[in-house]
Amino acid sequence: MAAENQLLPHDPAKTYGLMAIVRGEARMADKGPEDTLFSFPLVALLEVLMLLGTGLVVLLISVLGNAPLEELANPAVTTNPAKAPWYFVGFQELLEHMHPTLAGVVVPGLGLTFLVLLPFIDHKPSGPARWFDGPRGRKLTLLAALYALVVIPGLILLDNSFSLREMLRGRAADWVSQWLIPSLALGIAILLPALFARRRRATTREMMLVLFTVMVVTAFVLTLIGFLFRGPGFRLYWPWQMPEGYNPFNTL
Repeated sequence: MAAENQLLPHDPAKTYGLMAIVRGEARMADKGPEDTLFSFPLVALLEVLMLLGTGLVVLLISVLGNAPLEELANPAVTTNPAKAPWYFVGFQELLEHMHPTLAGVVVPGLGLTFLVLLPFIDHKPSGPARWFDGPRGRKLTLLAALYALVVIPGLILLDNSFSLREMLRGRAADWVSQWLIPSLALGIAILLPALFARRRRATTREMMLVLFTVMVVTAFVLTLIGFLFRGPGFRLYWPWQMPEGYNPFNTL
């Protein structure tokens, strides 16, 4: 009786119940965190379908169109304009506005570093697989895209018509005209939308959405201008006003 009193001490303020072990599955057995889904087989199936669709598109393009092979290169005649493949045209456009090391090494290196660090900067577990993290994120992303579509072509036109770095060439140190001025122009253009989002009390994910959108749209604009608007002498022309019968679509 003394042992029973120690095990179940009498307390009139408490109630006691007899529990039993029964067969069955516990409510939390094999349950993941809330708002999560298994990636297999749903996501894996979508990835396989995208892989097959991409392969089909590439196969159709290769069957319907021939590669634009030209005659053997003549070392005495330089191709005008000499353009890189479309996936490098954006870097070639950057070369027109800054030092080659800055355009071909530093800027791409910073972009890749940002992409590598992105999962470590934005590691919020909430809202997985939700586009733009909500209505405000969608609005900030759209504003960042419109900003880059306007500002980046404006900077290219400004450098083409009134190039401060070319005016300072030979008058100032090379690191000032070819490194400092282009770096400041590009850095300010990228950081301005981030500062705007910061003033709107944007979350870390919304800030990353803004920076990522500006980076992607900038790459798209540089590639489009380099491919479509650069003609002989790598000068800017409207596509329908290319001199010497040059047509950028003939290289596709």
